[in-house]
Amino acid sequence: MPEFVNPFTGMIPDRKMTNEELIRALRLNIAAEHEATTTYMAHAGATDHPLAKAMLIDIANEERVHVGEFARLIAILSGDEDVHLRKGALEVDTMAASLTVTEEKAPQTTGETTIGSLKSS
Repeated sequence: MPEFVNPFTGMIPDRKMTNEELIRALRLNIAAEHEATTTYMAHAGATDHPLAKAMLIDIANEERVHVGEFARLIAILSGDEDVHLRKGALEVDTMAASLTVTEEKAPQTTGETTIGSLKSS
């Protein structure tokens, strides 16, 4: 998992974190959960073993729940996180509504392997 510039890896600091430091630490936790999710999903996509694939996807989904838990905690601690998240969601919704290409009009994939594919044809 990422360490970034976390001075608390493997040790407890000699003082309690401020609210701002705690929020920063929680953001690092979210980054670690996203990295874990990405890793597990990549591994699931790279195997044909049914049990391994199912377990990796299940664990990845658990990490996504953790992201939600950390995000909610940040919203409570910061007092304004929800405002910024709603603003970002609205910007995406506005842009999506302005697009004229619909899913039905989107080009269909051919099922061919792509650049970087680990499977051979």
